[in-house]
Amino acid sequence: MPPLLQRLSRPVTAPIRRWVLGAFPRGQSGIDYDQPLGDPGWFGPHSVTWRVHSEFPGMLAGGLCALMLQTLHPLALAGVYDHSNFRDDLVGRLRRTTAFVAGTSYAPSGEVEALVAKVKRIHAQVRGQTPDGRVYSADDPALLTWVHVTEAYGFLQGCRRYCREVPVAIADQYYGEYKRVAEALGATEVPATEAEVDAYFARQLPQLRFDARSREVLAVLSGIRLPVPMAGLSRELFLGAGAALLPGWAEAMLERTAVQRAQSRTSGRVLRAMAPLFRRALQDGLATRACTRMGVPGSVLGEWG
Repeated sequence: MPPLLQRLSRPVTAPIRRWVLGAFPRGQSGIDYDQPLGDPGWFGPHSVTWRVHSEFPGMLAGGLCALMLQTLHPLALAGVYDHSNFRDDLVGRLRRTTAFVAGTSYAPSGEVEALVAKVKRIHAQVRGQTPDGRVYSADDPALLTWVHVTEAYGFLQGCRRYCREVPVAIADQYYGEYKRVAEALGATEVPATEAEVDAYFARQLPQLRFDARSREVLAVLSGIRLPVPMAGLSRELFLGAGAALLPGWAEAMLERTAVQRAQSRTSGRVLRAMAPLFRRALQDGLATRACTRMGVPGSVLGEWG
């Protein structure tokens, strides 16, 4: 950004920067994103993944969309419901998920492998039985695929709706790239194109449902308070923008009213208008640091390549 424009925009971008760093503090993962020089990690600066995941508004709204979708799968939800402290520390859970996505996206290869191994060890301990007697385990390949697809869908749609245009060919490349993380965790038959993702969701519909557990998790999510200024307003903006990304079948299943849908569309329009400000406020983020590690300017992320 030209220095003059940077100075003129600072009164607006500085509060946004403080908000983001307050909600998601840096430096807590212990990952060195700057060394070793020349290590591309699992994706590298020419990947679509680096570009999609560099857009903070799309990633946060998309992640919230994914959480809403995940509440509809009883077996996937059971692991969270029975084995996590989401009721007391949903902010911590969001931060840990954010750190994993950031790390697997931008960290050097050795750090990515360590992150994946850590999550696999955690998954191996998460197993149980649903109230209706079905057995579940967090390392079930089918459940891992569901979690991955909902996240990838949310991230891509968040980027597309709020940050930049994403042609179908680019979307296909993203799905094809990013499934590497899911497969490393143990997922199988992971959709690799936009059409395959749509078909995958259609196949999952018969086993999805909106039940008491879904409602409880969504109630906790709707009351989340990030430790930032204007916490309530921020929550409504991002939750609304996340809900606006839901496929039509999910909106119906989640029983979202016409008023709620209208409010979500408004949140989405506001977030889209703010996206350039987020980009200016976060020019020194992990994506830029990873580019520096690779000896390329962060500006390359602005183009599909």
